[in-house]
Amino acid sequence: MSQSSKHTNRITVVEPKEWAAGLPAVISAYKNVSLKVGPIKGSRLLSHLNQIEGFDCPGCAWPDPLHTRATFEFCENGAKAVADEATLKRINGDFFTRYSVTQLRDKSDKWLNAQGRLCQPMVKHADSDHYQVVTWQDAYTLIAEHIKALDSAEQATFYTSGRASNEAAFLYQLFVRMLGTNNLPDCSNLCHESSGVGLTETLGVGKGTVSLDDLENADAIFIFGQNPGSNHPRMLTSLQKAKRKGAKIVAINPLDETGLKRFKNPQEIEGVLGQGTALRDLHLGLRVNGDMALLKGLCRELIERDNDANPVLDHDFINQFCHGFEPFRQDILSTDWSYIEQQSGLTRLQIQQAADIACQSQRTICCWAMGMTQHKNAVANIQLMTNFLMLRGNIGKPGAGVCPVRGHSNVQGDRTMGIWEKPTAEFLDALATEFNFDPPRHHGVDAIESIHAMLAGKIKVFCALGGNFFRANPDHEMNAKALANCTLTVQASTKLNRSHLFTGKTALILPVLGRTEIDRQSTGVQTVTVENSMGVIQTSHGKIPPASAHLKSEVGFITELAETILGNSQVDWLSLRDDYTKIRAHIAAVVPGFEGFNHKITQFGEFVLPNPVRDKRQFNTSTGKANFIVNPNQHVSVEPGQFLLMTIRSHDQFNTTIYTDDDRYRGVFGGREVIFLNRQDMQRRGVSEGQLVDITSYDPVTRKAQRQVLNYRVIGYDIPNGCAAAYYPETNNLISLGQVADRSNTPAYKSVIISIHPAVGEEGAKPRNEVE
Repeated sequence: MSQSSKHTNRITVVEPKEWAAGLPAVISAYKNVSLKVGPIKGSRLLSHLNQIEGFDCPGCAWPDPLHTRATFEFCENGAKAVADEATLKRINGDFFTRYSVTQLRDKSDKWLNAQGRLCQPMVKHADSDHYQVVTWQDAYTLIAEHIKALDSAEQATFYTSGRASNEAAFLYQLFVRMLGTNNLPDCSNLCHESSGVGLTETLGVGKGTVSLDDLENADAIFIFGQNPGSNHPRMLTSLQKAKRKGAKIVAINPLDETGLKRFKNPQEIEGVLGQGTALRDLHLGLRVNGDMALLKGLCRELIERDNDANPVLDHDFINQFCHGFEPFRQDILSTDWSYIEQQSGLTRLQIQQAADIACQSQRTICCWAMGMTQHKNAVANIQLMTNFLMLRGNIGKPGAGVCPVRGHSNVQGDRTMGIWEKPTAEFLDALATEFNFDPPRHHGVDAIESIHAMLAGKIKVFCALGGNFFRANPDHEMNAKALANCTLTVQASTKLNRSHLFTGKTALILPVLGRTEIDRQSTGVQTVTVENSMGVIQTSHGKIPPASAHLKSEVGFITELAETILGNSQVDWLSLRDDYTKIRAHIAAVVPGFEGFNHKITQFGEFVLPNPVRDKRQFNTSTGKANFIVNPNQHVSVEPGQFLLMTIRSHDQFNTTIYTDDDRYRGVFGGREVIFLNRQDMQRRGVSEGQLVDITSYDPVTRKAQRQVLNYRVIGYDIPNGCAAAYYPETNNLISLGQVADRSNTPAYKSVIISIHPAVGEEGAKPRNEVE
């Protein structure tokens, strides 16, 4: 399947920025809320953003300071997310009368999102190309008819995005398991699933082990595969605090991202008028997928430097708390430096410079995001990074530990609440005791497995609580076929996206409240909670009236649907809809760490979940200790003339939501159909700046060409030889459903084998059917 890009002639390119935030971030934030919400209403909304009695940012999951907040506790991209949700633009039934689904498929992601808030329940029947208005009750009845027509609940799958609150997520998984299935894929499957698998096997907990205070008091911070300047901008404030206390920061990324070079804090005079704060001390511009080799090099440096006269390793920690050190040591020492240098794209001297920083630090933290978790060898990446920390005892002590940075505001909380296709026996036992039923015990399907099952006709109903399932997943061609194979697809959404356009035979769009909106039920205004990247439970209180009288809360949608399908013999669903404190009482009885849930949030507004690794160096692994794990050398090899491409996000997008076509920090304006290439590679291939090319991807096993995207503009950039970068989600279709991480099944968005060829009409172009 080939996909053609448009409007590449409108793209302008300037030099990348050398610093992040500052006055441009302030202007951008207030421009967005002023234009979309209004200057007065927008400014008032921002004053509530991330405050203790305010609402939690609908964007990323970066934590807020405990018990206190700055006056302006938000970033530029948080302001964009709020403006996007609180927009005054509306989509009603007449919009879908005016536009057919076929017509809407030709619109860009940016255009779809910009049309405003979804305001009425809509149905698209099998014989129609248009959505039309439907009542909520008729929608529930339709879903119930399709569910009851299935041979078993295993023929339905229930997706969740990271936007859902803890209360909604808990009820969703309860409803699904009472139906009789564990088919609960979520967006974690697409992002940090590799972190969960890797950390659980090494440390016994699938989450991070550090607090915000730990990060701000670390001696060294290694940041792997993460671009906080665009994806988690408030993290820069914490890095600035750590830097001012003397921390060394190592940025490990094929791209030298602006946000880690220099930060101009817009809440300081120096940040607005001065030079700001230089952040990273060392940038290791490794080749795409070179992380395993780099980490083995770092570990080898530490092990080889260790001796009785100058101990580098923390032998007390290793002997008391760790298992498997000797086989790990032997594996590391048997990895040749020639292999490490070749596969990492770094010199031994560069790796030694990073090792120097690690050796001088008594408190080291490793942070990471998608650049580590979306490779075939992603789980090995996480385990090696954790083992690197373990060598010097940097687990379970202040200022040290692992820090996976989540990309959506409650994606971690959803998993805590039981949104998982592989629930633990302990969770199911607690659920059974609390609700007096026997939940299914066999594993369900994850996101990629759901697509395979839809293609095979094994899943016939797809229901999504938020998100943009079609666009977020790889292989859009097969994804479209899979969804079209369903008898019914259901999307509970706030904004229009491409998942509403690639559907089952019958499709529903059900509009729900956003995080900014007041959630009023019969007992009064309700509070919801979320869990941030560092395991803190925080309250969120909507502040503005709903965009439409037809909106339901996510809790309302779930409980009313459950009442329609299951009745109230075991659960009084509608009483839970009316009073969320009752939901939290059930959570307190089922989920460890939530004892006294209602009391804690009423008294404090937030609380920290227990973490056995952080709190008492307790490792709930199969060995009862932190595990050193031997991972054989792995790498993705490419043929001469091919590149290894990683997908990236721009500064003006949040996950699959595109705000504008600009990427201010990388210097790209007016379009997203671009590919970043090393300038020496361009010379070798005879490709010029601004030239249009077609991109072909290849199966890493068969080496056969599999997908194309067309008419991408070449941009010369500071990226390692043999590597390329292009924007997500537009290039997701280059990745087949089979290109996933071992054991986590996360799509390998960050290591895609490609070639480029002049586009039709460009000098040297071949007919597209002749591309190898």
